[in-house]
Amino acid sequence: MRYLLLFLLVLLLLLQYRLWISDEGMQEMWRLRELVNEQSARNIELEQRNAALEAEVRDLRQGRDAVEERARSDLGMIREQETFFQIVGDEYPVDEATEDSDSAADKKP
Repeated sequence: MRYLLLFLLVLLLLLQYRLWISDEGMQEMWRLRELVNEQSARNIELEQRNAALEAEVRDLRQGRDAVEERARSDLGMIREQETFFQIVGDEYPVDEATEDSDSAADKKP
């Protein structure tokens, strides 16, 4: 009876070791759960991207407005009898070499 009890206790400890400490037990389950969570987040991002692409395809198939907007913005197309104006801002990047030569010219008498 005593040997049976000792054997069962050792068996229980071995099973607990395998469950909690070995690579096949809880650690593996936690790692797999983390992988599932990461993949779920990636799937949500891809579903949102797919929904946006589906809406864009629907717009392009249904009307000319979306096609015209796409041609104007992506391809730079204009209609007949239209004039294209490109507005450039006032602020130009200042080149350091130009700035140095301007300040040197100001210092000469």
